[in-house]
Amino acid sequence: MITARDTMGGLAKGLAVIETFTADTPRQSIAEVSAASGLDRATARRCLLTLAHLGYADYDGKFFTLTPRVLRLGTACLATMPLPQMVQPWLDKLSETLGESSSVSILDGDEIVYIARASQRKVMSISLMPGSRLPAFCTSMGRVLLAALPETEVALLLAARPLQARTEFTVTEPAEVMQRIAQVRGQGFAVIDQEVEIGLRSIAVPILDARGRVVAALNLGLPARAEAPEALESRYLPALRAIQAELRKVLR
Repeated sequence: MITARDTMGGLAKGLAVIETFTADTPRQSIAEVSAASGLDRATARRCLLTLAHLGYADYDGKFFTLTPRVLRLGTACLATMPLPQMVQPWLDKLSETLGESSSVSILDGDEIVYIARASQRKVMSISLMPGSRLPAFCTSMGRVLLAALPETEVALLLAARPLQARTEFTVTEPAEVMQRIAQVRGQGFAVIDQEVEIGLRSIAVPILDARGRVVAALNLGLPARAEAPEALESRYLPALRAIQAELRKVLR
């Protein structure tokens, strides 16, 4: 068993600082990083200056931004995971057939992490790629992955920090989010209508291994059209279900 005496506090603090940089907060001051990480300002400053010295961050005298060098940390992990390599051909085929962008993600705490993606058109203002993160509670893949967890665990994740609205349509009341997740658990798929970003809809299904365990989520990201969100089920769910079935045969 690993105990606190076996760990390096400095490394833990540095990683906590890196994790404060997100798509919503790509450029931060020392005070902002201190508040987001829970570290005091002096410690946050030393961590940030160390990252800048090592080439993992840029510093303009007031604000810090991460550099592409940080991607080495994530790509090293992805390179050792067989799942991204296994699903990528299926994503490419799905996106080419339907003309829409598709993605696969896994759950990391209360966020989803993209591990594979096939892009046909840009439907979000931010660029998504392997390693990108989004909140789980308001995304189709996030709700699919949360639906695979015990309700008590989901409730704890939702209570860990305030649920921030990303658009006027984002459901942020924990009880209502729990209801949406329960619905996903019952029907086996999730549809999101402009909760992540205005103009974006998505539909997702879980990816199961041969034992029936949820190991990831697969989705299609679509522009919001005049048709009702319910139309996504009849139009796109069969294709997602087909890939879900094929992947279950090969995932051990």
